Amino acid sequence: MAAETAEGPGPGFRQEAQRAAAALRNARDVLVISHIDADGISAAAVAARTLERLGKPFKLDFEKKIAPETVAMINSSPAALVWICDLGSAYMSQFTRQGVIVTDHHVPDPAWRKGQTALDGFDGSYQLNPHLWDRDGTTEACGAGMTYFLAKAVDPGNRDLAVLAVIGAVGDFQDSAEGRLIGWNRAILKDAEDSGDVVCRQGLRYFGRETRPLLSYLQYGSEPRVEGITDDRDGCADLLGRFGITLRDAAGRNRVWNDLAEDEKAVVADALLGRLSNERERRQLFGEVYCLPNNPPHTGLRDAKEFATILNSCGRYDDAATGARLCLGDAGALKEAEQNRAEHRRNIAGALNYVRDKHLIRERRYIQWFDAGDAIRETVVGIVAGMLLNADWVRHDLTMIAFAQADDGIKVSARTPRSLTDRGLDLAAVMKKCAEDVGGLGGGHSVAAGATIPPGKEETFLALAEDEVAQQLGASVH
Repeated sequence: MAAETAEGPGPGFRQEAQRAAAALRNARDVLVISHIDADGISAAAVAARTLERLGKPFKLDFEKKIAPETVAMINSSPAALVWICDLGSAYMSQFTRQGVIVTDHHVPDPAWRKGQTALDGFDGSYQLNPHLWDRDGTTEACGAGMTYFLAKAVDPGNRDLAVLAVIGAVGDFQDSAEGRLIGWNRAILKDAEDSGDVVCRQGLRYFGRETRPLLSYLQYGSEPRVEGITDDRDGCADLLGRFGITLRDAAGRNRVWNDLAEDEKAVVADALLGRLSNERERRQLFGEVYCLPNNPPHTGLRDAKEFATILNSCGRYDDAATGARLCLGDAGALKEAEQNRAEHRRNIAGALNYVRDKHLIRERRYIQWFDAGDAIRETVVGIVAGMLLNADWVRHDLTMIAFAQADDGIKVSARTPRSLTDRGLDLAAVMKKCAEDVGGLGGGHSVAAGATIPPGKEETFLALAEDEVAQQLGASVH
């Protein structure tokens, strides 16, 4: 069981959720619009199953972002109700139609107010967003989580959908900072555990517990970096050999982390923790892991982090629908999803090598950046930016900004180390202000945000971002 108290939303939120639930029950039909990442795909699956159980006709649509044409499509939709998941909060005041529900966790549109009347043109609009109840949407609740709370308000029997919200939260890295899920996510985790769909354990939190061979699991883990282990295959082999841990089982199959006995896991984890002195890094390395016991072992569906990565792979390659099928239990979707993941791995590895080999990263005083042009897909450039912050050849104390060409302009993705958000940096505010100053749109979270700007405005945007980051950190670029 989760160790921390599982305190969910209070009466005010629950009342608003019941209002939105009543709107769903009364709707003739529903258009569901959701984001393409793991959180958005999980949210879409929760919404779809909820509507299926209500017997409501619905259509499911996935969007990379809310663009002007998306707003127009929402406002003109013939559907009785439009349910927007993991998107929409930043554009709430632009939805002028009757019947909009937004279950999101991104920073809300300040022009929208709860309780607006029909005279304002927003009667029949509902927004469930943790920020509106003074909770942090970056760490305490995700889009799938907010969608789950609405599903549970529709029918408490939808508690079996909590596992999808856990996958969404892990896919959104909401467990990364503290090494565990926190805030409202605890209530969702408890529901998933009580339903028997998630087992929460303490363990090494590297990626690939069910699928990566042991050496790869340690070598390419992820945050935090461990000296002599991360990107050091010989160091990994020496460590495992020291404790007599074999790389293959009796049948000659590569062993994965979850094949190890508990005492084997313990000695390796202790050795890695002994190389870290920073308490935050120790929490990131060793903390909660989330097993999905009803899914087969040695697949990407058994571990929440791996499941979320498969969903991300689908969404980033224009196949979010396959990810949703997987969430809804369609076993036939796994083969297609695995193909997406394989392509995702190849493209990410190629993108990282491209940035390094072409020496693309440039530094300013408070930010570093690169322009990928059309060499890296705009749907994955943010992932690349985040992974670069962990590379040993990139500075770890500067915000990373990445540019890539998109159909509707220049995609900007920004990632920053948590050490800077601890000092007050909010990338969502940086992206929003700087994008608007050059005629674009932006937003997101404090540690990860994005924007779309007109071509040719990159240098101006960088100068504005440099100044804004410096100001937020209490410094000056002059």
